[in-house]
Amino acid sequence: MIAGLDHVQLAAPPGTEDVLRAFYGGVLGMTETPKPPALAARGGCWFRAGTAQLHLGVEVTGFRPARKAHPGLRVTGIEAYAARLEARGTPVTWDDGLPGHRRFYCADPVGNRLEFLEPS
Repeated sequence: MIAGLDHVQLAAPPGTEDVLRAFYGGVLGMTETPKPPALAARGGCWFRAGTAQLHLGVEVTGFRPARKAHPGLRVTGIEAYAARLEARGTPVTWDDGLPGHRRFYCADPVGNRLEFLEPS
């Protein structure tokens, strides 16, 4: 029986940890969590916001950003959150296709798609 969702992982190319930290920690406001030493040796970085965990793992060969698959991140104050992203150089695309929600999409610095939503 599935008890819950532990984390979502996205891929990133080698050597992008600093730009990912600046985006996920600085722009999105997530908290970086330490990786266990055996996993830290592989590169990448992990983040948390509330109970949501997002892992960014290094894909050594053939990295392709996730342009369709994506995590959906629930936010409060979605208008202000979108403005925060845009003010820091990350364009957002609004989508009104999900009834009962306000939502937008953006891409992280390596091209992975992210969805932000708030119940209306």
